[in-house]
Parts: sequence; structure tokens; C-alpha cells
Amino acid sequence: MALEEINFDGIIGPSHNYSGLSLGNLASSIHSGLVSHPRAAALQGIEKMRHNLGLGLPQGILLPHRRPDLAWLKELDTSVAEVPDSLRPAAFSASAMWAANAATVSPAPDSADGLCHITVANLRTMAHRSHEWPQTLAQLRIAFGKSDRFVVHPPVPPTFGDEGAANHMRLAPRHEFPGVEIFVYGRRGGLFPVRQHVEAGRAIARRHALDPERTLFVSQSEEAIAAGAFHNDVVAVANEYVLLAHEQAFEDRASFYAELARVMPEAVIIEVPASEVSLADAVASYMFNAQLVTLRDGGMALIVPQEARATPSVWRWLEALVAGNGPIRELTVVDVRQSMANGGGPACLRLRVVADPWDVDNRFMVNGEKLDLLADLVAAHWPEQIAPDDLRNPALWERIEAARLALCESLDLRELG
Repeated sequence: MALEEINFDGIIGPSHNYSGLSLGNLASSIHSGLVSHPRAAALQGIEKMRHNLGLGLPQGILLPHRRPDLAWLKELDTSVAEVPDSLRPAAFSASAMWAANAATVSPAPDSADGLCHITVANLRTMAHRSHEWPQTLAQLRIAFGKSDRFVVHPPVPPTFGDEGAANHMRLAPRHEFPGVEIFVYGRRGGLFPVRQHVEAGRAIARRHALDPERTLFVSQSEEAIAAGAFHNDVVAVANEYVLLAHEQAFEDRASFYAELARVMPEAVIIEVPASEVSLADAVASYMFNAQLVTLRDGGMALIVPQEARATPSVWRWLEALVAGNGPIRELTVVDVRQSMANGGGPACLRLRVVADPWDVDNRFMVNGEKLDLLADLVAAHWPEQIAPDDLRNPALWERIEAARLALCESLDLRELG
């Protein structure tokens, strides 16, 4: 079994729109009510995947969810034709594109039973995301149903909010070695809600049969959440033995760093000083909502959004980082502006799974040829733009549903149609 890090990117769905549903997500709020461009958004996401394939990284996909979500509307005793305007945007939300919130993943080397455990996130804090988990669960059980090396769990009870891998980090000397799993949770967030509960992380750790000595629970700082870091992956990112984090990411960073050094002495902590990059610049640029990846030659690359290059303090710091003699030697930029405007950067769009790619249902894996087919399908079926009032238009409802069905057909995943 050859373990590799596989990035599963969410294909940005045909209902992608700017409704500003995510309190605490500053980009989402700022762009609320603007015209979105679903076709351009999906094509940008596909190009990001193509870029990662070019780096030699295994690449997978997750499909958009059915929108409007008729099952959710039925639970609310309404329909797409009669739903109140206060609920309509939530029924059409394309937020499942941010696959980092799909689930929490513990690779096989970390689990006492030697299996890769995946727990779907309940996303209970936000109404527009709280109804994602059934469709996410269905996809993951197909994607990882080929092999008995995976266990895909339903969400933890909604008593405790869980938003998946966006608040979870894993450090390990190499992918096949036992790692240290870090569950980041919130206590306070100023004016904004705290989305990740410590008890959700503890429940997942027990469910995944993790070693308590190599499982850490770390509080995100209130000032980070209040600044718009609604998930930990807006202020920190980890890969193998490297943790890259903002100075103000954690409530008690000294204790956290000391505990990490105790359980994993080889860990390298790279901290970005607030004196050089402010929290405001870090959040606006999504410099940490990046993909920190290991290249085929063993070096690491940081894949950042264009907004990071456009923020002078951030770009100066990142250029100095890669110019040094540290583990991160390469810096690349991708264009995901449509996703960024709705509050999600390169890391938001992907769920990392350390596993053998041969154990994954091949319909969820992509190569350059399959990406070409997906791009052609998006160009043919995705709406060019959506204004807020368009969500009332039955013609748009039909087009969104038809586009997703065409995608399922093209991937031979009719069971998800």
C-alpha cells in the first residue's frame, strides 16, 4: 500500500451565487448581493486542479450537491416555488464546493485499527450548510467504498458544531508514519459565532481510534475569529512535519508549541509575526488558506491565491520565506477569484486524504483528459452569471438541475443524480 496525499476538490456548482449567508466570513459578507459567475468559478477550480496535477500530485473530485435542495425544503414543509425569501438562498447554496468542510480524515497510520477513518461534518452552525451532510455522506461512501481500508462515519450529533478538516491539522514525519492530529476549536469569537466545538473534536478522536498521547486539542484565538478567521485554515496550515501559522492564530500558542515539540520533536514551526503581516492582511489575502504540499523531489510548495500576491506585506513575507533555507522552497499562485469572493480560498476547495489512490473509486479521480471533459461540460451547461433575483426564476432552477445531471452522467455517477 503506497500512501499519498490526495486532494479532493469540490467542483463549483452551477448554483454558485453571492447571498452573503456566512456570518463571520468577511469576504462572503462584502460581496453579498453581487452578480456571480458560476461558469467562470467552476473553470477556475478546474484549472487549480490542473495546476496541482502538473506538480505531480494525485487529484480527486467531489460533485456539487443537488440544488435547489428539495429534500431540505420538504423537511421545512415548503417547496422551491413557495419557499420564503429568507430561506431561498440557503436552498440554492453551492457551499459544498468547499470540500475542506466535508469531513475530518484520520489516515490509517494514526488509527489503532489500521483503517482510514472519515467523519462527515455536521455544519450545524450555518443553516445553508447544515443540510449538506447527507449528500456528502453518500458521495464519500461511494468514493471510498471500493476498499475495506476505509470507514466513513455519519456526523457527530448536532449538539456540537463540527466543520470538518478546516479546523483539523495533521503533522507526521512522512505520510506512512503515525502522525499528531490537532483539533482546533473556538471558545469566543467576539461578534461572530464560534463554529467548531471542542467536544466534536473529542468525539471524532474517539471514533477514529486515535492515540490520546498524539492527539492535541487547541483553542483558536478570539482575536483571530473576530478578525474573520472563521476557520483555523484561515490562519494556519500544516503538511508533514511543517506548521505554518500566524502569531495570533492560537489562544495559548506557547503551550501548544511546547506540547507539539514534546510529542513530535522533528516538527518545524514557522510563525508569521503580526508586526510583519497583520491579522487583517492575513485574512483578506487568505495567505494561510493555501495548499502546503510535498513535491515529488521532496521539497514543499505553497499554493496561494492571487490575492496573496496583491497584498504587499503578505507577498514580501512569502518571498522571504521561500528565499530562505527552510522546507518551503516554492511559491505558486492560482486564480480562484470567484471562490475567494464568496469566502473560500485554495485550501477551502479541497479535502486532503492520505491513502493509496488505487483504493479510491476511479470515478472520483481525475487526470488531464478528464479535466478537459469537465471543462467542456461546464462551458456547455453552467450558467454564465446569477444575480440574487435570478434564484426566483424557474428557468434557472431547471438549468441548474440539468447541469448537475449532465455532470453525473458524464462521470458515470448516475446514482448521485
